[in-house]
Amino acid sequence: MSDTPSPRRSGYARLLDRATRILAMRDHSEQELRKKLVATFPGQKEEPPAAEDIEKVIATCLEQHWLDDARFARQFIASRARKGYGSRRVRQELQQKGVARELCDAAMAECETDWTQIAWDQATKKYGEPLPTEFAQKAKVQRFLLYRGFLMEDIQEIYRNFAD
Repeated sequence: MSDTPSPRRSGYARLLDRATRILAMRDHSEQELRKKLVATFPGQKEEPPAAEDIEKVIATCLEQHWLDDARFARQFIASRARKGYGSRRVRQELQQKGVARELCDAAMAECETDWTQIAWDQATKKYGEPLPTEFAQKAKVQRFLLYRGFLMEDIQEIYRNFAD
């Protein structure tokens, strides 16, 4: 064995590998990827990555179309809708993940999600069918659906369209 240390890979190459591993699991927003690239772990002996290396990695990911906020927003909306969350909550979560308001609005407009049907499904899953009609129970259903992120107009539409 030789006493000479092996040459280390550049910070950029290590960051690019890390970014590809992160993006291979699922799509991320640009802000999410930046946070994960900057993050250091307890006990890590390396210094934090250089800002210019992070910018180069982000630029490379954008050029290669590995990172796309619009695609991330479309997939995130579909995923959260399948889990039974409403449009208000999905929009808020997208903005927390750093997706621009314009991209969020465009993705919400082009999605073909029937939020009223999802609200109906969630309400009947929790409270059974037919939905309660007395005021106290109806208020409980509304609070539950508001918590899940549905708009009041979607909640009111449930009682209009699906009433017995």
